[in-house]
Amino acid sequence: MAANGRLTEEQQQEYKDQGYTLYRKPLFGPEKMQKLTDIFEEQWAAVGRKLNSELDTPHFRDERLLEFLLADEVLDLVEPIIGPNIGLWSSHFICKEPVTGKQTPWHEDSAYWKGRLTRFDKIVTVWLAIDRSSKENGCMRVIPGTHRNGFSKYENVDEGQNIFSTEIKRSEIDESKAVYFELEPGQCSLHDSRIIHGAPPNTSPHRRCGYTMRYFSTEAAVIPEANPGFKIWLARGRDLGGNTFVNV
Repeated sequence: MAANGRLTEEQQQEYKDQGYTLYRKPLFGPEKMQKLTDIFEEQWAAVGRKLNSELDTPHFRDERLLEFLLADEVLDLVEPIIGPNIGLWSSHFICKEPVTGKQTPWHEDSAYWKGRLTRFDKIVTVWLAIDRSSKENGCMRVIPGTHRNGFSKYENVDEGQNIFSTEIKRSEIDESKAVYFELEPGQCSLHDSRIIHGAPPNTSPHRRCGYTMRYFSTEAAVIPEANPGFKIWLARGRDLGGNTFVNV
């Protein structure tokens, strides 16, 4: 177990009941967090400080990130949620520059992964704040409990106003129940892949960037023919789903 400890029983129950929890302690020590931030700044500058497909699965190209993705500090938070047999599914740098008008429309992560894994009930995203994340600069928000709903119905939206081309139908969402994930740099949230979530546009003068680290229970099988060229790592424990890992 890492020195900063695992989730409390209350946090584990919150995740089970609501589909999320917040971890308000520093995930990494100061030097390690600075090292990750430096890698992000390097990659963000390389893509012209604009959202870019190269920011998705950056660890495929830069294996320095595996130091963080496979770190006990992270896995000790993930294990109480999905169990001791953990695969690294994906990672993604996400950044909104100041006064950026596009919002992240309401969606479920699992909707974009249909057909790629055999099950979605034990996939968790750790969203690590690189910058301060607030309502003003477009922090993530979720609709609690919606991880139990199953897949939602989607409709097309204006890509000029949204970073995706589709959104969950507004008739299926009660925005008055939204919980905003306001985080300081180095803090993180954990959310179920099936929970409805999104983020408003950044209307503030402050940047909002973070690193998503996604993990799955190896009880699930990642379907090779649906994931050409995709790489997964065994992060902890053993494989239970017949998966092929880079590091095994």
